[in-house]
Amino acid sequence: MRLARRRTVSITQETSLLFRSPISRRSVAAAALALAAGALLPAAAGAQQQFPSKPVRIITPFPVGGGPDGVARLVADKLSRAWGQPVVVENRPGGNGFIAIDAWKRGAKDGHDLLVLDNVHLAAYPALFKKLPYDPAKDFDALLPLFKAYFFFTVPANSKYKTVGDLIADAKANPGKLNYGSWSVGNPVHLGSELFESATGTQMEHVIYKETTQLYTSVSTGELAFALGTSATAGPLQRAGKLRFLAAAAPQRVAAFPDVPTVAESGGPKGFEVTGWNAIAVPQGLPAAVTDKIKRDIEKGLAEADVQEKFKSFGYEPFPTTREQFNQFVQSETRRFGEVIKKANVSLD
Repeated sequence: MRLARRRTVSITQETSLLFRSPISRRSVAAAALALAAGALLPAAAGAQQQFPSKPVRIITPFPVGGGPDGVARLVADKLSRAWGQPVVVENRPGGNGFIAIDAWKRGAKDGHDLLVLDNVHLAAYPALFKKLPYDPAKDFDALLPLFKAYFFFTVPANSKYKTVGDLIADAKANPGKLNYGSWSVGNPVHLGSELFESATGTQMEHVIYKETTQLYTSVSTGELAFALGTSATAGPLQRAGKLRFLAAAAPQRVAAFPDVPTVAESGGPKGFEVTGWNAIAVPQGLPAAVTDKIKRDIEKGLAEADVQEKFKSFGYEPFPTTREQFNQFVQSETRRFGEVIKKANVSLD
């Protein structure tokens, strides 16, 4: 506004000089309007083009070193190169992700602070908590998913279960005696297992561990009958031959593990699917030019060959989708999680 007022003064001075000449008042008015347009249009265009105008943060609720952190750092590197601005990852783990979300809410609301969320934050917590410190529908614009990871049924390497059908039969014969594990209440592993119980009409015991390494070690030693796990979390012990992937909770076989059948192929319920996914969120109400640029440039970075190779090593898969399709998917996941949570009578309040 200060620049515009200065230009207006200049135009007024020029106009007063022109009125002293024989030129008509109509011509002078047209000239004044042209000068004003010339002064203001480039400034407006420049305002749209200058994002980002300062360093950008990607705030994540995940700790340093895991697969989600690795993807966030890949995205940060690609954006930094594309934007000519530093893009840093800020890890704020703990507190159900609320610590990271609070830090993001107190940050910039102009797109310079991005937030990583997963399916639990966006789709499960609304049913798990009666009151959340955020409103997924009002606080976030879930711009695009970064990746998805399918879960596998992991069992000890020497497990008697050769198929998911074997596991179901044993669970039905011994109600409440088979156990499975996860690292907390309400995470995808827990809710996926609850969904499995519901789909198969079985009842099993849920054992909670503090750390994922503890969880999958307990699977490998036979303390647990099974646990759902991704290639990133359970893969190291699977590659070491200490546990086995019984089946993939996916609509088709996972490309990195073509010899592992789907749950349906292994005698389990048809269409049974458990995925984990991370998404980039921005504040609601950002200009379309900003959100489109962020989405477009992240998608370009994710499509590059080195990122795709990293995805394979993490056991992740690309998740290309439009904003409308992704919003519909999140709504569908919210309904699905809500039904499972209600039936299992699970709450974190």
